[in-house]
Amino acid sequence: MNNYKGIVVLFFLLTANISASTVDTVITYSPSMKKEIKAVVILPDSYSCLYNLPVLYLLHGSGGNYASLINIMPVIKTLSDNYNIIIICPDGGGRSWYFDSPVDPLFKYETYVSRELVDWIDNHYKTIKNRNGRAITGISMGGHGALYLAFKHQDLYGAAGSIMGGVDFRPFPDEWDLKYRLGPQSEYPENWDKNTVISQISKLSPNSIKFMFDCGTEDFFYPANCRLHQELLYWNIPHDFITRPGKHDYEYVNNSIFFQALFFNEFFTKSTDNN
Repeated sequence: MNNYKGIVVLFFLLTANISASTVDTVITYSPSMKKEIKAVVILPDSYSCLYNLPVLYLLHGSGGNYASLINIMPVIKTLSDNYNIIIICPDGGGRSWYFDSPVDPLFKYETYVSRELVDWIDNHYKTIKNRNGRAITGISMGGHGALYLAFKHQDLYGAAGSIMGGVDFRPFPDEWDLKYRLGPQSEYPENWDKNTVISQISKLSPNSIKFMFDCGTEDFFYPANCRLHQELLYWNIPHDFITRPGKHDYEYVNNSIFFQALFFNEFFTKSTDNN
């Protein structure tokens, strides 16, 4: 694994300087929330020369916005070029957790990301307009969001990922504005149970969706990711789970994104070759 990691990192270091992807900030509209929402769109250098391209939706973490990940992980521009994929970084409303809040009608980010934004992107760019050409991943809160949305909307996403994701936030009842999105846990336990990633496992069947998740052993979300892994094994749901020493920080994220990119490239290549 260490030699493989070194080859991957060296490859991207050698190609990073020739990246010529285009980065745009677009303004979309959410009918469900009745407001304009920004998103970053990264187009590979080859975009004008190619036909429809696969799309990767990349969700930011708690407190971030549409521009967070392009600033924190500028290498995603190189990933877009190297794999000929369109990368979309939506705005997740700071701390929306990417579900439709059952207590606050101003937060309907499940509807926005999985329906309104997907439709907008497909209508404005040369995309593969089906699940074989669409994947979603994210960081921390965005890791929760990516798996949560992918498991619930398997008609839209063919592959998904999570990096140090909050896949079970119930042990943290007072953190990250969750009590404002779901109501206090002591009063609305059903809201907390229904909206975790782990609670969505029942929607899966073997090989219904390709997905991977990655979390460091020193991360406060590590126990939750291990529980998710064990539950998936119990229900015989194929998946990839990667863990190694690491904390809940962007050093870990910037390492993990390479492996996620390889995973999604393999999915897109196999899916589009078969169609």
